[in-house]
Amino acid sequence: MGIDRFVLSSYTINSSNLNIPNWKGREVLKNIKSILLLRDLVDSYEAACKPICRSIKLSQTAFDILVFLTDHPEYDTAKDISKYRGIEPNKVSFNVERLVEEGYLERHSVPGDRRKVQLVCTKKVQAIMEQEREISEKFYSTVLEGMSAEDISKFEQYVQIICNNIEKLKHI
Repeated sequence: MGIDRFVLSSYTINSSNLNIPNWKGREVLKNIKSILLLRDLVDSYEAACKPICRSIKLSQTAFDILVFLTDHPEYDTAKDISKYRGIEPNKVSFNVERLVEEGYLERHSVPGDRRKVQLVCTKKVQAIMEQEREISEKFYSTVLEGMSAEDISKFEQYVQIICNNIEKLKHI
């Protein structure tokens, strides 16, 4: 599954079936590469992580929760995981329960808010995250291969601009 894919299950996307209003960015979105880029990145990353998931007998979702909590320790509740990682609450609940049972997570009470439960990774997660970092570094160096440091910096700036604009749309 590369980002060169032009057809999604024998359904070719063209200007007539995109149903996007006539705006200056429409030409960018008409290109199937742009539409599939994020999904292809996620699919490729998950495929790269599959050996780790198999070796520790965890689902991709459970693995994603561990990576999220490691990368964003300030977002340490099931509600945070659901909100910021975009995982459905029932899936977060199911996977957190399993991760606690398997010894990857601990639940801690939050002083002053008895309803809130903080999720904390155990030492058992450290070795897994070392493997994930190796895979992640190799993955992103391959994805960004051929781009200069300046290109990557510009790309990051554009992504930040798009994220900021999407955030504005949420408040309209």
